[in-house]
Amino acid sequence: MIKRMRMQVSPIGVFDSGYGGLTVLKELIKAIPACDFLYLGDNARTPYGTRSFRVVYEYTLQAVRYLFDQGCPLVIIACNTASAKALRNIQQLDLPHIAPDRRVLGVIRPSVEKVAEMTRNGHVGVLGTPGTVLSGSYPIELGKWSDGKVVSTVQEACPLWVPLVENNEIDSEGAEFFVKKNINHLLAKDKNLDTIILGCTHYPLLIRQIRKFVPPEIRILEQGEIVAEKLAGYLERHPEIEKRISKGGEVVFQTTESADSFNEKAALFLGQEVNAETVHF
Repeated sequence: MIKRMRMQVSPIGVFDSGYGGLTVLKELIKAIPACDFLYLGDNARTPYGTRSFRVVYEYTLQAVRYLFDQGCPLVIIACNTASAKALRNIQQLDLPHIAPDRRVLGVIRPSVEKVAEMTRNGHVGVLGTPGTVLSGSYPIELGKWSDGKVVSTVQEACPLWVPLVENNEIDSEGAEFFVKKNINHLLAKDKNLDTIILGCTHYPLLIRQIRKFVPPEIRILEQGEIVAEKLAGYLERHPEIEKRISKGGEVVFQTTESADSFNEKAALFLGQEVNAETVHF
C-alpha cells in the first residue's frame, strides 16, 4: 500500500530523471516491503539522455544532495543515463567529502553482474537511450565486472522508445515499427547474441513488443528485478546501512514538475494511483 510518509524517517532514496525509475521502485517495494522509500523524479529537466556529461553530473549531484537532506542514508540512481554519466564521480569525488557515511548505487553494475550469470556464449546486446549508448558504460563495465564471461558487446540506441512509453503509445503501430527496427539493427550487429540488456528503465513497459521481435532463445534482462535482488543482498552484507533505514513500509513521491502530470503518468508505470508533491532543489 502506498501512503504518505511519517515525519522523522530515513527512507531509501530512489532517483530518476523522469518516470522509468518507477519500474525499479516497483520491484524494490516487492523485495524489501518493510523499508520506507522516497522517489524523486526530476521531470522538469528530463530528458537527461541528450545532455552533456557535465550537466547530467551536476543535476544528479543536486538530486543526491537533496535526498540526503531528506534523511536518506542510501540513494539508488534508478536511471541508466545518470548511472553512466554521474555515478562514478559522485561515489569517488563527492561522497568522501559531503557524506562519507552514506551510499549511492546505480543500475548498471547490478545488470552487468547478472548478465554475466545469464550469458552462455558471451555475446551480449544492449538496447538503450542515445546518452547511455554514447557513454560506452555497458561495454566498459561488462569488460570489467563479467570475469571474462562477456566476449562481445554490441549496442543500439533507441531514441523514440522513451517518448512512446511516456505518451502511452506502448501498443501502437508506431511502437511496433520502431521496436522492430531497433531490434533488427541490434541483431544484425552480432548474429550470435544470446542475451540482451534493456538498458533503460522505461523499456520493460514495451516488453510485449520487444518479445515479438527477439528470438525466443535470446534471454532478455529487465533491470527492476535485478536491482531489487542485488539491493536486498547488499543490505544483508552492509548492516551498518540497513539498520539506518526506517521500516514503516511507506512511500513518498516527489517531482520537480507538475504533481498532477506526474500522478497521471506514474500510474502507467506502477499500475496504481499515486499522490506526488512538487519540490524544488
